[in-house]
Amino acid sequence: MSEIQIQNDITITSKAAKEIHKIMEENNFTPDVGLRVGVKGGGCSGLTYVMGFDPEFREGDTLIEQDNIRLYVDGKSLFYLMGTELDFTDGLNGKGFTFNNPNAKKTCGCGESFGV
Repeated sequence: MSEIQIQNDITITSKAAKEIHKIMEENNFTPDVGLRVGVKGGGCSGLTYVMGFDPEFREGDTLIEQDNIRLYVDGKSLFYLMGTELDFTDGLNGKGFTFNNPNAKKTCGCGESFGV
């Protein structure tokens, strides 16, 4: 494992943290499993958010720890996600994780993609 960098460029709301812990418990994930968040090309605005649980910290990743949650973010994605807040919503408009990204200059109608 390469050197771990600890930064707080992405924050997790308490509602999102509660949901992440719930998912981890339901799937019997150990605390060293991280939540990988990132971006990839695609969507109607150019970039889409991706996230999933990953047991592996990779070379070039940044580790962000908050509320006993390990976020793994690759270097390219971190550039687009700096200052982002990961939230969870369960309102009338749907249920799921949302990214409140101050770097997004445009978003699509469904909120699944963004552009800078």
